[in-house]
Amino acid sequence: MTNSSSSKKHDQDQPESSSPTLKSQRTKMPKSEDTDKKNSGKKLKDVEISVPIVYGNIAFWLGKKASEYQSHKWTVYVRGATNEDLGAIVKRCVFQLHSSFNNPTRVVESPPFELSETGWGEFEIAITLYFHSDVCDKPLNLYHHLKLYPEDENSSMTTKKPVVVELYDEIVFPDPSEAFLSRVQGHPAVNLPRLPAGVTLPPPIPVEDASKRRKGDTKDHSLTQWFTNFSEADELLQLAAARQQVQAHIAKLRRQISLIDGQQQQFKSTPEQ
Repeated sequence: MTNSSSSKKHDQDQPESSSPTLKSQRTKMPKSEDTDKKNSGKKLKDVEISVPIVYGNIAFWLGKKASEYQSHKWTVYVRGATNEDLGAIVKRCVFQLHSSFNNPTRVVESPPFELSETGWGEFEIAITLYFHSDVCDKPLNLYHHLKLYPEDENSSMTTKKPVVVELYDEIVFPDPSEAFLSRVQGHPAVNLPRLPAGVTLPPPIPVEDASKRRKGDTKDHSLTQWFTNFSEADELLQLAAARQQVQAHIAKLRRQISLIDGQQQQFKSTPEQ
């Protein structure tokens, strides 16, 4: 059974659409307990490692092949913000689907962390990320509302352009272990901090099997063309535009305050009759 239940079903004449999201989410993980010092090494105090991720879904309308209970083929996923392999950080990913699906708890043990299904309804998917032992001993719970139908109601649906809904999150790991930091040196999916003075690390650990990295690298993914570009340049442009709006609003408020102050001064200076 591949049907899904829906809290909201849309008319079939709606178009496909996508809506990029401003980078704003930042999730700070709890500090790992020192239960495995032998394997992870000492902790680096006052140091943070951040891993930008994107999670969401892509949904394709099946067009003439669509039926009442199978109108869309969709893929839900967690990927690196720049489409890099997350396997060095994430050990496995668990997707909790609606109970109407066979085996609704889907466990993905290796990258790419994604799954595909068919259905007609929208519902919330719980996504749990489990990290390698030297990264963090606590899992991260994410929640994504599966989106099949576009928001715009003015255009007809098409099989050529999917609905794309993605969310950006930056996972922050405080006080990482030396083992973790050494292992991910040079990894494109990881933002490494500037180390405190006097702290040195051994050379980066080479990848034993290059095919493992290629397996999880989503740069050549078949859906790459639809992924949202969460680049730093785009974010800076959005932040600059938001800053201009804030400054304009502040200037407007100052003018209003100045006008009110002027009226009050005029009222005080008016002699009583």
